[in-house]
Amino acid sequence: MFFGRKKPVPPGAPDDEPPGSSGAASPAPSGSSAEPDSEDPYAAAPGTPGREAGAATTQFLTGDQLTDRKTVQVLLDAITKVSTSRDLDELLVEFVDRSIQVTGAERGILLLRGEKGTLVPRVARQRGEKSIAGDLRFSTTVAGKVLDQGQPVRATVHSENQAMNLGQSVFDLKLRAVMCVPLRPPARERGEPLQPGATGEQAPNGVLYVDSRAATRQFSHRDLSLFFALAQQMAVALENARLHLDSVERARLEASLHTARDIQKNLIPPLPRDIEGYDLYAWFSPAEKTAGDFYDFVKLRDGRFAIVVGDVTGHGIGPALISSAAQGALRSSLRFVPHSGEVVSALNQDLCERVTDGRFLTLFLGLLDPQGKLEALNAGHAEPLWWSARDGGVQRLRRGGPALGMLPDAVYSPSDELVLAPGDVLVVYSDGLSEAKSATDPDHLFGEQGLIAALKELAGAADANAESIAMGLVARVLAHSDQKFEDDMSVLVVRRRGGA
Repeated sequence: MFFGRKKPVPPGAPDDEPPGSSGAASPAPSGSSAEPDSEDPYAAAPGTPGREAGAATTQFLTGDQLTDRKTVQVLLDAITKVSTSRDLDELLVEFVDRSIQVTGAERGILLLRGEKGTLVPRVARQRGEKSIAGDLRFSTTVAGKVLDQGQPVRATVHSENQAMNLGQSVFDLKLRAVMCVPLRPPARERGEPLQPGATGEQAPNGVLYVDSRAATRQFSHRDLSLFFALAQQMAVALENARLHLDSVERARLEASLHTARDIQKNLIPPLPRDIEGYDLYAWFSPAEKTAGDFYDFVKLRDGRFAIVVGDVTGHGIGPALISSAAQGALRSSLRFVPHSGEVVSALNQDLCERVTDGRFLTLFLGLLDPQGKLEALNAGHAEPLWWSARDGGVQRLRRGGPALGMLPDAVYSPSDELVLAPGDVLVVYSDGLSEAKSATDPDHLFGEQGLIAALKELAGAADANAESIAMGLVARVLAHSDQKFEDDMSVLVVRRRGGA
């Protein structure tokens, strides 16, 4: 066998050795993993730091003032570096080097939990503050056990049987001593969710591992306690780095959203003031910084003008990108293709090819001429409301096809052709208005009937115009929802001039 017998220890020798000592091994208490007759290399020594780590980490204090001062200074230096260092990679290398130094190990390896839950080496060092070159082998059995159970392991090998129990790598590398501790994230603040664990605490995000082949080296209880304390400072450093990265990513996302919001604002068309015979007004507000709703006004070559209101499912940056692309495609097509059905059919095919995440676009497209004739195409959108100045009644314009982006072979054509008489009002809106929830009863929506009732009151006023009608509708919806937005809201009002 390549394992020699353990050297006899003089009577009265101390149980622990100073941190960093690589001299003769200290005897372990009866029943520990260092006991020569023990066949269980995982047997935990009494007082081994485990889940009650706060108390366990003081076991490196010996009562010797000089030794304890040096030991405490090691931890204070580590805490200082965690608090002040900005270079995580440099800090982790220093921690691994310090772990080798204070335990007298030959090698030290930091392993972090990968995406699939497996351990991935992050830092691998050897005595003399050198990187480990070539093929890296270590006891994956020990490291995996510590990661899974969240408990430290201190093992000393006295036989081939014990070596094999610790793993093939321990046998092949002729390792005499192995020590491994979990890197557990600091306790979260009260109220934050915890990761699954046997006791409801945070699961380790990695392990710190050291080993040695020296026949005279045996890790003591104090080595394990100090090693465990250093590992917790390393866990703090990793958590700080994660939080810093999260804050940076949040700042970047916030900046991106602000940019997207500004771009979307710039795409909102100004209200046309030179459309003969019509008074127009539009308003929209996103539920988040960007919206999936949009509206547009486009002059056509034949003297008509188009009104457009669209609503992409969802809200936020994804729907905003789709709505901006759809708005641009519609604006370009309408200038050259005066047929609403052809324009919408082409846009639908394009969306079906390019949008693959299940989103779709509801759309209302209306073409108005100076005499009040309206050609209306509704692709899955909320039904617009038409208020008649003659009798004060309200009609709904029908839907003429499915939402865009669902059926690539769908062919669209106008579903309504009507004439707006002087004083008539057309209201096109997104379902964010009709589905606004009551502030006192979430099951009570403002609803289409709420919009119809409000429209009758607002449009029938003596001084009614497009703006007063649009903003009156918005005011009533927001009063119903206590100013809360759960979805993007948009409304476009067209009033034919010349009526009462």
